[in-house]
Amino acid sequence: MINLQIKQKVKLPVDKTILLHAAQLTLDLENVTQESALSVVIGDDMLLKKLNYKFRNIDTTTDVLSFPSGELDPDTKMLYLGDVVISLPRAEYQASAGGHPLVDELQLLVVHGTLHLLGYDHLAQADKEKMQAAQDKALAQLAVKLVTML
Repeated sequence: MINLQIKQKVKLPVDKTILLHAAQLTLDLENVTQESALSVVIGDDMLLKKLNYKFRNIDTTTDVLSFPSGELDPDTKMLYLGDVVISLPRAEYQASAGGHPLVDELQLLVVHGTLHLLGYDHLAQADKEKMQAAQDKALAQLAVKLVTML
């Protein structure tokens, strides 16, 4: 189950089912077979800045943050993977600067954040290459044609 939450001050200008599909496809490509859940939150720069400072001690906004959980819901026995939080204004800026549609940028951020929930990282070069390959595979399946470099 994938929950999409749009913060009150934000108006999402794309079809939310596209973003839900991007998250589900990422899970499918990564062979997540256990019943699981995650949340995608679309917020603003202020939300991402607050979260970035609180959890990473970085006092600036960012495009996407992931908060892995990995806990089992005691009632449903469903694995809660965690939360992906995206800044819509940052996504809009990056889409404009990159010359591509906002919907593609948002799908990229959903895929990227979901991969982080699944344990991918891009700190070490070998990990970066693995994450880049998984991200590229998902984006190709979604027909998103962005050149992305982690």
